[in-house]
Amino acid sequence: MSMLGTKWKLHGNGRTIRPGHVVAPQERLTWPLTIGVGMQHVVAMFGATFLVPIITGMPPATTLFFSGIGTLLFLVITQGRVPSYLGSSFAFIAPIMASQQQFGVPGALGGVVLAGVVLGVIGAIVQKFGAGWINRLMPPIVTGAIVALIGLNLAPAAKANFDAAPVTAVITLATIILVSVLFRGMLGRLSILVGVVVGYLAAMMRGEVHYNKVDAAAWIGLPQFQTPQFHVGVLGLFVPVVLVLVAENIGHVKSVAAMTGQNLDGVSGRALLADGVATVLAGLGGGSGTTTYAENIGVMAATKVYSTAAYWVAGIFAIVLSFSPKFGELIATVPPGVLGGAATMLYGMIGVLGVKIWVQNKVNFSNPVNLTTAAVALIIGIADYTWTIGDLKFTGIALGSAAALAIYHGMKAIAKARGSVAEPESEQAGMPPAVKAAVNAAAKRAAKKR
Repeated sequence: MSMLGTKWKLHGNGRTIRPGHVVAPQERLTWPLTIGVGMQHVVAMFGATFLVPIITGMPPATTLFFSGIGTLLFLVITQGRVPSYLGSSFAFIAPIMASQQQFGVPGALGGVVLAGVVLGVIGAIVQKFGAGWINRLMPPIVTGAIVALIGLNLAPAAKANFDAAPVTAVITLATIILVSVLFRGMLGRLSILVGVVVGYLAAMMRGEVHYNKVDAAAWIGLPQFQTPQFHVGVLGLFVPVVLVLVAENIGHVKSVAAMTGQNLDGVSGRALLADGVATVLAGLGGGSGTTTYAENIGVMAATKVYSTAAYWVAGIFAIVLSFSPKFGELIATVPPGVLGGAATMLYGMIGVLGVKIWVQNKVNFSNPVNLTTAAVALIIGIADYTWTIGDLKFTGIALGSAAALAIYHGMKAIAKARGSVAEPESEQAGMPPAVKAAVNAAAKRAAKKR
């Protein structure tokens, strides 16, 4: 049983956490408390996980089912060392919507499967050889640009839903903003879920919610499963998403390692592999692609409970909820205005997360390689440039991601050969501006001598 990570030790007396201590992944509280924390994790992932299928037109109950299954698989594959919930990834929204226009829902599911396979292969390679090559392939300037352009590429979709019911959308967005600053702790962290609930109530009063399908749905039944179809044309849409999932997954594993004080480098490849397997399974059955969830990491930071036992509870609870068709149809009644308000916030957050990667890694935009990489990639992604070659159609996300990689590595190789770029790739932390200027000037003089 220990190989599955299900052999937990009781933390202290199981009822309290001493100041300065945390409940480690291999520990647990009493089962009533563990079940409560696990259900809280379901609430934390709830709003974001359901928004993806609602926006993309996928069955919410099916997505919830594979979210729970994926979480349990993740815990098994990582041997219970990495506490994490696998919810719907926002990075899949744009490629799913684009591929649906060309190949329908089955074609979009085929793209999800392909992305999962690529992610799983990368995970296996990382587990074998380490993650150093990923950092070299995707330095912060490239990773940040790809994350930012994926979020900003979705801006027109947010506007379309917003315009469908502007009053409801404004109420939803205003609630999200206010809750995030008015409340601390768990309620503040669930601002998007609270905003969706308030917006939904406003939509009900305005007659924008319809319950015909809810009334016809059974209380208990199987989720709606669908099978994928595979088209070469979806490759350009879904492969760039893998780069985001890799960066996101590794970032979350590092965050958990920092909070628990445990070295998790040895299972980072397993975490990627597990995410890939869960995504493949979801695509094969009609769900959306998965990813580790920052919302649940926030819950752990607030509760100091990192026990994987709580995630077993969360995964099982999500699966149980998915077997209520009426519940799934109720979630699907969320109207466009609510989606528009929430999406305005969510898509913007994805874009800003890319900028956050630049800031945290002190990316130096005085370096022309960094500046050009970000500038070209963002415009291609935001404007949604397209390039069609036979049956292959590459859109803004694919072209922007490819541009970021090609421009960065191409310019860096040329600059190294010519000795033409003297500015460092990252800011020198802790140096006064005058000292930084002196260092840069010295670097330029050295470059000229070469």
